[in-house]
Amino acid sequence: MQRSLLAKASAISIALCLAPGAALAQANDEIVVTGSFIKRQNQADLPSPLQTVDAASIDAIGAQNIGDITQTLTINTGAQNNPDAFTQNATVGTSNINLRGLGVGSTLVLLNGKRQVLSAASTNDGISFVDTNSLVPMIAINRVEILKDGASALYGSDAVAGVVNFITREDYTGFVVSGDFTTHASEGDYDEYNIQALGGYDFGRGSVVAAFSYTDRSPLTTDERRLSRPQDDTSALGNPGAFFGFPGLPAGTPLIDPGCADAGGFPTPLGPTIAPGLTVGLCGFDFGSFFNLVAEEERYMGYARAEFDLTDNINWSAEFSYADNTASRGNSPTFPVLTLGSAVVPGAAFGPNANPFNIFPGDPNVVFFGRASGNGGSVSFTRTESETWRFSTAIEGQFGDTGGWEISYTRANNSFDVRTPDTVADRFQCALSGFNSVPEIAGVTGGTDCTSANPNLTSGGASIPATGTFFNPFSTSLTGVAPNDPALLAYTTADQLRSYESDLNVIEGYVTMPIFEMPAGDVSVAVGAQYRDNDLSQVVDPLSLADAFSFLVGGRDFEGSQDVLAFFAEASVPVADWMDLQLAVRHERYGDDEGGSTTDPKIAVLIRPTDSVSFRGSFSTSFRAPSVFQQFGESTTLQQVSDPLNGGANAFVAVRTLAPSDGSGGATARDISPEQSEAFNFGMSFRPEGGFQFDIDYYSFDFSDVLIQTAPQALLNADPSGSAIIRAPSGTIIQINNDFVNASTVETAGLDISASYPFETSSWGTFTPSVTLTHIINYDIEDPQAGGVNGAGQRNFTNFGSPAPDFRFNIGLGWENGVHSANAFLRHIGQYDDDQNGGATIEGDTRIDLQYSLALSELLNRDQLTSLTVGARNITGQRPPPVATNGGFDSRVHDPRGALFYVGLDVEF
Repeated sequence: MQRSLLAKASAISIALCLAPGAALAQANDEIVVTGSFIKRQNQADLPSPLQTVDAASIDAIGAQNIGDITQTLTINTGAQNNPDAFTQNATVGTSNINLRGLGVGSTLVLLNGKRQVLSAASTNDGISFVDTNSLVPMIAINRVEILKDGASALYGSDAVAGVVNFITREDYTGFVVSGDFTTHASEGDYDEYNIQALGGYDFGRGSVVAAFSYTDRSPLTTDERRLSRPQDDTSALGNPGAFFGFPGLPAGTPLIDPGCADAGGFPTPLGPTIAPGLTVGLCGFDFGSFFNLVAEEERYMGYARAEFDLTDNINWSAEFSYADNTASRGNSPTFPVLTLGSAVVPGAAFGPNANPFNIFPGDPNVVFFGRASGNGGSVSFTRTESETWRFSTAIEGQFGDTGGWEISYTRANNSFDVRTPDTVADRFQCALSGFNSVPEIAGVTGGTDCTSANPNLTSGGASIPATGTFFNPFSTSLTGVAPNDPALLAYTTADQLRSYESDLNVIEGYVTMPIFEMPAGDVSVAVGAQYRDNDLSQVVDPLSLADAFSFLVGGRDFEGSQDVLAFFAEASVPVADWMDLQLAVRHERYGDDEGGSTTDPKIAVLIRPTDSVSFRGSFSTSFRAPSVFQQFGESTTLQQVSDPLNGGANAFVAVRTLAPSDGSGGATARDISPEQSEAFNFGMSFRPEGGFQFDIDYYSFDFSDVLIQTAPQALLNADPSGSAIIRAPSGTIIQINNDFVNASTVETAGLDISASYPFETSSWGTFTPSVTLTHIINYDIEDPQAGGVNGAGQRNFTNFGSPAPDFRFNIGLGWENGVHSANAFLRHIGQYDDDQNGGATIEGDTRIDLQYSLALSELLNRDQLTSLTVGARNITGQRPPPVATNGGFDSRVHDPRGALFYVGLDVEF
């Protein structure tokens, strides 16, 4: 909460700082703002839409992390900041930004104007992004500048949808400690602690500032706060399960375990009862109470910056940041066993090697359709650890009155480990057969070696249980009749470990100067060059290399790199006293086989017919080459689909993406092309006397050859029985294979509107009402499988698009009076349609946030700032709108938490 200490002292109103054209406090100094390399007096001089969220505004929303900030932005939709096992299963503990719903990889994230490394772990749909949780401690952030139109001409190809620049504090002298505590007032024991400290010293020719933060977040589980219905979270593969291969039944016909219901399963008859207790069908398992709405997390972050005036005109600066985050998210006790040839229960035909627990008459050979542990099992956990560090240094100088130059170097690295337990196929099969090798059974299995010669059985130092030790897959293991040894169950599972590493190097330099004078002022230019190199690699465990897991399957090691050489130029032309023109162009050349080269221009104009009215417009193009992951990456993710061959029933399946083989067991680059786009923005600002501010902008983005990972649901809808869809003999989907392709087009357009008006009263202080609104007019998609889609107002589950509610708005009211200040926000996300469930309506979501702050420093006669803050987010405890999907809500749009109450204390020394 220290942000309020430093920012509220200057009495900056909340709403004023949320307006796109808001000016900074440094109005008399020339600064470099996001969206230009040429120094300007304030952001209002920029002919592009720029939204600023300052420290006071961050404090006003009660944000505990950067994800809390970006989730409140109406221009951000489809970001992935919730630990949803079904749509975000490999990125637990991260947060990102998705401007305009154009993808989390289409927004360039900067820290003090310089790049940050991409997260080594990608999203479910294979997109690399900047993890905003790994930037800097919140206490170090001075403001966030958001450039809302295309910026590739200035910053590079990944600034397609815009730029978000996090700017840290400088020139601070003192020491402040901040602590806050948040608790969940609805179901569950979720709470969060944040401790932060900021110190700085200005010694004349230079300054240093350092910050540290520690966050401890307890989990909010679906067992505590269940948002989904059992039918939305029921798997056809449970324990108890079902069995194939019963004599006399057609191939692929399953029988329900006779003890299914008694052991807590959900019998699903699919045919007749063929004998007492023997019914054709499946035994369902409700896995919905094993997951997390909020993951358990522990995060350490540090940041330090130093700068020194080498001469009167040359300055050196350097900064270093570090973040370490560990997170844990629950899964069902075990995943389904989808390698059916590794789930044979040997019958009488195997003589003394038959599984003694077989409950079927005649002791036949059957194939188990289920999981090693289900009903009666305990939560298993996906654990992630992310470590990020970044070093950046720059030397900048000035010449003349307005000329300047800068040379900088940035190096950053992220390592990301994902550890997930899964059943090892060979171990499970050998446990079913008492560790007697299983011979080949026609149409069922190719045989399994259950001796020490099989490395899958001993990988990781595991020792093979004694021959004759059998696993009981039947319901009798859950009713006390013939329980399984926990040690045997533990042996059948192992941790799949994927270790990713991402590395970034950037060298950049530019010079800016006036080149000649026009009647309205100097024509200034900036020219520069940039070289950057991105490297990405993955190393997997030996079992994954052997494709040994029964659900997660496995993967291959890969590594790839991408280097880019860029040249850019910008000009600021004062055409007249009432008209400014910005021209920019950037040429980027990618390394061999990495996407070729591109030249992208931008033109923007600012027209001021009067002192209170201004108009702005911009047009730009962009070119985005495939990322390193899109070129070489491989993954297996867990996703939900609806099966059109099974009445639209939900299925939780493995989705596997493999790069083409290079012929020697490795991967080679995919044959995919860069994507291109055009962006247009037109806006108006009204600033009459009295403090009223009004802004409106119309935006339009037109993409072609969009790089996507084919949506599993789209593949399934297009061809439910196609080669990409892997099904069990019963017809149940067990795996979908997809890949990266160039889609056709995405066209989106909409309106941003914001207004605020601070007014003073004689005795009640200053009130500032405000409103910020975004309306998506169109979001049209050409999907390779789904075809033409009108995605505005749609969830876009069945295509590659982002959820796109067509209305979002925030209404705020700020108040300040002496030592007291308060604010209230009403936040609304409009209703939209669920294309996963036949166009069902997902209702609108409206929440109220309240906050009150007391400046204790004045009451305690302290010279240093001291503040107490209390507040509530979603004070009415609004639940997210229900969605008939795994988890029960749309995790890319809504917050699953209920009412949150927080208290913070800040003390400066």
